[in-house]
Amino acid sequence: MVILGGAESGVGAAILASKQGYDVFVSDAGEINEAYRMELNKHGIIYEQGAHTEALILNAHEVMKSPGIPEKNSLVKKIRAAGIPVISEIELAYRYKGKSRIIGITGSNGKTTTTSLIFHICKHAGLDCALVGNIGFSFARQVAEDPKEWYIAEISSFQLDDIISFRPDVAVLTNITEDHLDRYEYKVENYIKSKFRIIENQNEQDVFVYCADDETTLKNINNYTIKSIPAPIAMNKELPQGAYLTNAQMHIKWRTEEMQMSINDFALKGKHNYYNSMAASMATTAIDIRKEKIREALQTFETLEHRMEPVATIKGVEFINDSKATNVNSTWYALESMEKPVVLILGGVDKGNDYSVLKELVAEKVKAIVCLGTDNSKIHEAFKTVVPQLVNTQNAKDAVEAAFHLATKGDVVLLSPACASFDLFKNYEDRGVQFKKAVKDL
Repeated sequence: MVILGGAESGVGAAILASKQGYDVFVSDAGEINEAYRMELNKHGIIYEQGAHTEALILNAHEVMKSPGIPEKNSLVKKIRAAGIPVISEIELAYRYKGKSRIIGITGSNGKTTTTSLIFHICKHAGLDCALVGNIGFSFARQVAEDPKEWYIAEISSFQLDDIISFRPDVAVLTNITEDHLDRYEYKVENYIKSKFRIIENQNEQDVFVYCADDETTLKNINNYTIKSIPAPIAMNKELPQGAYLTNAQMHIKWRTEEMQMSINDFALKGKHNYYNSMAASMATTAIDIRKEKIREALQTFETLEHRMEPVATIKGVEFINDSKATNVNSTWYALESMEKPVVLILGGVDKGNDYSVLKELVAEKVKAIVCLGTDNSKIHEAFKTVVPQLVNTQNAKDAVEAAFHLATKGDVVLLSPACASFDLFKNYEDRGVQFKKAVKDL
């Protein structure tokens, strides 16, 4: 088996494949991080970095492609042309998970919070479980090194693109908004199709949690054959089965069970988090976790780093790190939950963003925008008539100082970039860490 990519999913897959007796070769066009190289050496796995030996790769019986490698990559095209099967790391892990069960979470926004919340509820209820996929360890590594009875897996559309038999017992689709269109030929229907693959292998015993308020989900749901039991979530409308919110109360109706909980008791606040809390409650109710355990877990959950994370309040100005907002919709949710005037730090690598969806909220809540990216022209174009002040910066320190200067007592400085971070930072975590350091250095 050839594994393309030598980061967490590639190395996790290599360890699992090698333990299962495959002849494994890892190939990465870039440099493999030293810790990963040491692991490959420890397991006696052959690898190359800095280039791909095509003759070896095109001789493979099967290729596991890391989610970061796009279909338009010339080597991937050659692999496809040669008729070599391509799978994703979650597909490989699924093959060897044994009797373990899976809650799989995908969606454009809210999936990390929802996944972490489901894991927190399962842990609190005493389940033997692990957090895998896009957060935590790769699914394959967990199966290889520390198998569990339950896997709570955050799954991206890129990981779903190369599944064959992967089937979660409970599938959660938080919502679908335009994202990563650069990877889907700029066609939103390709991206939607990819997200719905999470349910394609489900059967009549499985459960599908989805948002009945999400326009794109509802518009497309009838295009797919769904065998699993539907468990919708919604706000302001009663459902015969599922989770819904009315008069500040969450109701969960499932089989003969019913549960209620006041949203004032949720640890997570804001409309988007009420959806995340409902999705997590519904998914865990579906696997028979007792309602008392769900209730307690929702009250004790702590916010995630880089996701609406309070950093500090300096001279009456509150700083919030929402670096994980890498698309326009995430930033929309962040702004929607703001109750004070906002100085917004925005920008980075644009993934084909349409900023018009933010205009109304920006006009209502934002007093100044600090751009943090190498090319901010699109942001200026979108908001120059809406916001009185737009400033360009090239690093986290300058962005924080500019925002602090533009803010007055009672304001919020919100880092919610709506863009990827690769122009000035390693990733969104690095961006968030540098933002927090710059705040602490004020």
